[in-house]
Amino acid sequence: MKPSTLRQILLITDGCSNQGPDPAAMAALAREQGITVNVIGVVENDSIDEQGMQEIEAIAAAGGGVSQVVYSQSLSQTVQMVTRKAMTTTIQGVVNNELKQILGRDVTIEDLPPEKRGEVIEVVDELSEVSALEVLILVDTSASMKHKLPTVKESLIDLSISLNARMGENRFSVFLFPGKKNDVEKMLDWTPKLDSLTKVFTKLTPRGITPTGPALSEALQYFGKKRSLRRLLANDEESFYEDSM
Repeated sequence: MKPSTLRQILLITDGCSNQGPDPAAMAALAREQGITVNVIGVVENDSIDEQGMQEIEAIAAAGGGVSQVVYSQSLSQTVQMVTRKAMTTTIQGVVNNELKQILGRDVTIEDLPPEKRGEVIEVVDELSEVSALEVLILVDTSASMKHKLPTVKESLIDLSISLNARMGENRFSVFLFPGKKNDVEKMLDWTPKLDSLTKVFTKLTPRGITPTGPALSEALQYFGKKRSLRRLLANDEESFYEDSM
């Protein structure tokens, strides 16, 4: 099986959206476009209320991704775990689809005999290490996130270091919501490393609204623009990906 590019949106927030379209609907649209949406809810001493928890789970479910609520001090480990788990889940889905095509019936990895299952899982693990990965990170910078942003910054840098130990290529992009002038603001264009976040995060000014839906919508448009550019410049999408690094 040829390694492909795994595309993810990683949403980091601590509360309910209060402006713009339904974020779960935007996550469902992302899934239709082959982009997984994962959500991490960040808490400190308090807990996310029931509405916030329901929204986090709904966004991840609609986006075919992983949801996790975590205390800020454990954020770094959780960001890495959620990203890797989503990679494995996505590849398993592709493998399951191929099994159905080969065997002509609804068969998943779990249905295989133990020895065959082990071989397929080895393939999944290998693809997780060699596939190209694109993660667009959406960071909630509403007022309630003010004291959590330094932890978010360190967690994202740790994520970059951890994933760059893989054999596959990694590219990250970071968007904030709300932005200075608009609902969403691009902080960092596609890059294999997130260490440049150190300077940018010190300039952030948290604001009151939480436009999660518009943030997801902007993320989709950003992926879409990049894919359209590839189609325009090259027939081979993967070759353009390599040339654009």
